Amino acid sequence: MADPGKMEEGLARSKVNLEGEDREIMGEKEDKLVEEQQHLQLQQQQPLVKQKTKRVATLDAFRGLTIVLMILVDDAGGAYARIDHSPWNGCTLADFVMPFFLFIVGVAIALALKKIPKVKDAIRKICLRTLKLLFWGVLLQGGYSHAPNDLVYGVDMKQIRWFGILQRIALVYFIVALIETLTTKLRPTVLKPGYSSILTAYRWQWLGGFVAFVIYMVTTYSLYVPDWSFVVKTDDETTRYTVKCGMRGHLGPACNAVGYVDRQVWGINHLYAYPVWKRLKACTHSSPSEGPLREDAPSWCRAPFEPEGLLSSILAILSGTIGIHYGHVLIHFKGHSERLKQWVPMALGLLIVAIILHFTDAIPINKQLYSFSYVCFTAGAAGIIFSAFYILIDVWELRTPFLFLEWIGMNAMLIYVLGAQGILPAFVNGWYYESTNNTLVFWIQKHVFNNVWHSVRLGTLLYVIFAEIVFYGVLSGILHKLGIYWKL
Repeated sequence: MADPGKMEEGLARSKVNLEGEDREIMGEKEDKLVEEQQHLQLQQQQPLVKQKTKRVATLDAFRGLTIVLMILVDDAGGAYARIDHSPWNGCTLADFVMPFFLFIVGVAIALALKKIPKVKDAIRKICLRTLKLLFWGVLLQGGYSHAPNDLVYGVDMKQIRWFGILQRIALVYFIVALIETLTTKLRPTVLKPGYSSILTAYRWQWLGGFVAFVIYMVTTYSLYVPDWSFVVKTDDETTRYTVKCGMRGHLGPACNAVGYVDRQVWGINHLYAYPVWKRLKACTHSSPSEGPLREDAPSWCRAPFEPEGLLSSILAILSGTIGIHYGHVLIHFKGHSERLKQWVPMALGLLIVAIILHFTDAIPINKQLYSFSYVCFTAGAAGIIFSAFYILIDVWELRTPFLFLEWIGMNAMLIYVLGAQGILPAFVNGWYYESTNNTLVFWIQKHVFNNVWHSVRLGTLLYVIFAEIVFYGVLSGILHKLGIYWKL
């Protein structure tokens, strides 16, 4: 018979051994748990530096299309006046460029700011990007750069142009992005059922657009515009002209509130000196093309006017608001059909409103004034094209034919500076032979295109398409392969 004392002693030793083994196992588990936690922390930290966010191909393609349109109308518009900016009422191909940019800005704001959780960081980024846009806008369009034809630089500060394309984009971006950031905690994370739930969830954004609309409409139709004068200087003489106004709510070139606000805020010497209204029949017999002024042309035909003015830029906020709505749809609706059901009806509705306002003469479509009908018409067109790109690229996966637009869209700012603002051609023109008119750029345009096709108009168009647009598409593709992008 076994000794009970020894049995108890054996059991005690076994218990101690088991407890030791348990402690070792628990220690190993704790070590593994610590290692897993450290690994997870590293994974969470790494995306802040290395991980690349997935880009929206449709947005890049649409942005690239807008850059292509800008290059086309800027450089071929002189040869084909029908695609250049409308002299006043109406809408041409060139008139879609600015509102398309603002629509894109709105979509991009919705997608970009959702990745920045802290409000202070978002506001800091918004302010910094706004300042960068303002700086490049004044530098490129303020008169300092005379690219690509004149190999000079510098601007008289008494004549500098304070507002322009990038400045308008900066203003719209700042207001729309700020509203988006400051109202983050005031909207639900999950939408309620119903078609209009996304509109009510982002009511503060729409309220901002409505305030801009009210400010513009009240000012445009109620502000009294008095007589005003300006000076035209030539080599021989200086002449002062006076424009008779004394009215309210005028939507013509001479006495509108949009021009009056800019003359009061910026000063008449700081406005764009070559407004497109000079191509009106009242100003030239060559209308709609450029030409010498008529002898009986009204005095305002010689006056400056800012097409990207302050009051018109206030209503441009509405273009960005519509764009950010399309971005919100991208975020909250994951199905293709759900997104298209939100986008297409709104776009069609905006087009119908614009057409009714224009053809009833209630509010004509006018890019220079950035009229409400113009906002609706161009935003509706942007919504239709964006939806069409989405169907082709994302739904049907026909991405290859649009790759060159995507590449340009990924480096939109760089191509805008090099191509649309003529910085690259200016650099090439700086290397001339005997005369500044004898450069590689001029030689290619004259001998490869104009002389071959025996037509300056057709040669200019083909030059813009193949020597500029195709070239910048290839350049953007190379930069994309190298991972080189210029972002503000």
